[in-house]
Amino acid sequence: MTRTIDTAKLKELDGSVFQYNRSNHPAPLWDDSLIRRHDLTGPRYTSYPTAPQFSDDFTEQNWQSAMMRSNAKGNPLSLYVHIPFCDTVCYYCGCNKIITADKKRAEPYLNALQTEIDMQAAWVDTRRPLLQLHLGGGTPTYISDDQLKALIRKIQQHFHWQSDDSGEYSIEIHPQTVTPERLGFLRELGFNRLSLGVQDFNPRVQRAVNRFNSEQEVKDLIIAARHYQYKAISLDLIYGLPHQTCDSFATTLDQVIALRPDRLSLFNYAHMPELFKVQKQIDAQTLPEPQDKLTMLHDSIIQLTRAGYIYIGMDHFALPDDELAILQKQGALHRNFQGYATHGNCDLMAFGVSAINALDNTFAQNHKAIAPYIAAINSQQLPIHRGLTLSDDDLLRKAVINQLICHFTLDYATIEKKFSIHFASYFAPELETLKHLADDHLLDMQAYGFTVKATGRLLIRRICMVFDRYLQANINGSRYSRII
Repeated sequence: MTRTIDTAKLKELDGSVFQYNRSNHPAPLWDDSLIRRHDLTGPRYTSYPTAPQFSDDFTEQNWQSAMMRSNAKGNPLSLYVHIPFCDTVCYYCGCNKIITADKKRAEPYLNALQTEIDMQAAWVDTRRPLLQLHLGGGTPTYISDDQLKALIRKIQQHFHWQSDDSGEYSIEIHPQTVTPERLGFLRELGFNRLSLGVQDFNPRVQRAVNRFNSEQEVKDLIIAARHYQYKAISLDLIYGLPHQTCDSFATTLDQVIALRPDRLSLFNYAHMPELFKVQKQIDAQTLPEPQDKLTMLHDSIIQLTRAGYIYIGMDHFALPDDELAILQKQGALHRNFQGYATHGNCDLMAFGVSAINALDNTFAQNHKAIAPYIAAINSQQLPIHRGLTLSDDDLLRKAVINQLICHFTLDYATIEKKFSIHFASYFAPELETLKHLADDHLLDMQAYGFTVKATGRLLIRRICMVFDRYLQANINGSRYSRII
């Protein structure tokens, strides 16, 4: 049975909690008709321009030039390392992954990965501090303790690791594949943040997507993580999975809230089996109706804000004392390929298949398949497959989109000073389009800039899309999931 949202009744019941949580950070205000009208397909804006705009013409020489400019500026570094292996397949997954129970298959890749680190590091000014590190996948904990140790030692060999534990060093974890004791080992290696992929605690949903982790397993890991003094624990959930209902997902969220993670990510499942073949294992008839998905999101926002979580934006929530919430309040939050970030002044170096570098004014992405990735490294070439050198227009629009997606407000004078433009003239067509969104009460336009209203915060991607030159021109005809 499909549940409908009685917005007026919910406002009456929730009072100020519906619009503001207890820390006085604005939370999104739900308007069902506006969401239906503006729930288009569009990018997630972990970068601008987005990956479909990358070109095969980008070369290793372009990367080397970008690295030299990056060294000259001397910004701190952020590293991303991609470990694509998993023991079993999760049917909802759209990540770059390799499913195998044969752990020996990882050895040639890990050898190539260490060689790539050597090759890239040879160009880096080693005085630049390493402020961020993230191991993603796949399942990074698929590899053994010895392999993980060797990988981290290789990174420490080349980069200025913060030995005082001030760096933000994180790793993604499948809860069922890691013991509490192993968290102690990871902490000794230097990791101080964890991201646990929970998705849903309901057994029926877990069977439908072939992803299993019990509430007790996750609880034991969180207890251990607190014991080992990890600085931040994040849990990932997905709404819109097969057999989920509004009530069942609310139960999962209650269980998660009781565990009190520092951060939560609430992702929308996009069923696109034509792009991700593994999703063909999911029976589309068991997926919740679009209206039920919206209700899940709506109810989840109320649950989380009532529990004291801050709505950071997009899919992310955090406790008031978490760095994401603090930096957003200070106007210093940033966004990169891993989502919201606390260190926005870093240049990003990335290693492994499909990994994307963001150096100076360039993006450079590695080969997506292991065979060409290893072949390039064996030929003493960086495994760059494609990339992009950002134009002045790209950099300007990137700054506008990042400001909106992180802080929901835009001051024209700040952009004008940084880029030497007259905002109203440069973005005249975009401002005309924004007037229609303002008429729908998504934002409040003033002569000096505009602020996204509570009704527009859930639709921030829709607002950002106005400034996306490639999207407006439909360059490359890219396919995206819905923005909510």
